Amino acid sequence: MKLVGNWSYPTTMKFGAGRISELPQACAQVGLKRPLLVTDKGLADLPITQATLDLMEGAGLGRGLFCDVDPNPNERNLAAGVAAYKAGGHDGVIAFGGGSGLDLGKMVAFMAGQTRPLWDFEDVDDWWTRADADAIAPIIAVPTTAGTGSEVGRASVITNSETHVKKIIFHPKLLPEIVICDPELTVGMPKFITAGTGLDAFAHCVEAYSSPHYHPMSQGIALEGMRLVKDYLPRAYADGTDIEARAHLMSAAAMGATAFQKGLGAIHAMSHPIGAVFHTHHGTTNAVCMPSVLALNAPAIADRFDPVAAYLGIDGGFDGFCDFVDTFNDSMGIPKTLSALGVTKDAIPGLVKGALADPSCGGNPIMLTQENLTSLFETAL
Repeated sequence: MKLVGNWSYPTTMKFGAGRISELPQACAQVGLKRPLLVTDKGLADLPITQATLDLMEGAGLGRGLFCDVDPNPNERNLAAGVAAYKAGGHDGVIAFGGGSGLDLGKMVAFMAGQTRPLWDFEDVDDWWTRADADAIAPIIAVPTTAGTGSEVGRASVITNSETHVKKIIFHPKLLPEIVICDPELTVGMPKFITAGTGLDAFAHCVEAYSSPHYHPMSQGIALEGMRLVKDYLPRAYADGTDIEARAHLMSAAAMGATAFQKGLGAIHAMSHPIGAVFHTHHGTTNAVCMPSVLALNAPAIADRFDPVAAYLGIDGGFDGFCDFVDTFNDSMGIPKTLSALGVTKDAIPGLVKGALADPSCGGNPIMLTQENLTSLFETAL
């Protein structure tokens, strides 16, 4: 079956192998004549990035590039990106890469025209209305991993480098106007990134499905997203050139981020402060945290996951699903504990404080407290 499509949910998406070639047309569609391509340091010199810059240059769009983006992007990266955007006279952003490049690129387009400081737009109450919506530049997103789903998200995660706290910045216009999902761009990912990003998409789907909020569309998307990761991540992990598997995982990533409009939970409430303090890979951290969070949430979600297990072809209902998660992690070399990621016991009080302040807490089916979060971190450690 040919995996190609033109979709408008949740935004305009051009999906299929080789569709990066349509980037110039996408720029024309949203009126970009001098875009800035924002990506991370690791991607900047890779062939897929240079080929994309060549494509831009050949179409008369220049080859503007900003790549001073850390794995957990912060406000310093953002300030440098905004300065480069203004100095180059750019009129929009091509956010290119994994979660870090996509999140930072979206924020450059957002902040380049704002007069208020970044933290004024944190995802708290209606703070997003403080932004000048007319000053937000057009965004085209091009994911090169299959995990965060930031290409279809209305927010970015930015780390405060002084407090080591990850903040979620939200605005409806952070949703890119056009997304180009080309699975060929993910072929060169190393195994540990393939695993970590795929399990990030899985965590998004699991937490969205677990969330107590009402959103039937997200519920259905999360369920199918779990299936795609279960069936195709092992194939992509075993053979990085398997385009069919890569395509299905790219779909699952977008589905996970679409589904978690319904809510996230304790997995992300834990992994955000861990990543901010210890600079761990986000998806891998999610995978390590998932077993202990499933155990905590069992009283609220066990019955709900019995049909999930059946849909995924897993025997044993919720308990079988939990066993599958352990085996799935093991099959891709995911560490068993947070200590294996460098997390230390003395950091737990600070991590608990950060987790309690994280907006993801609101989507967990069991109310999170200092006591149960402390227990979660100790168990996962």
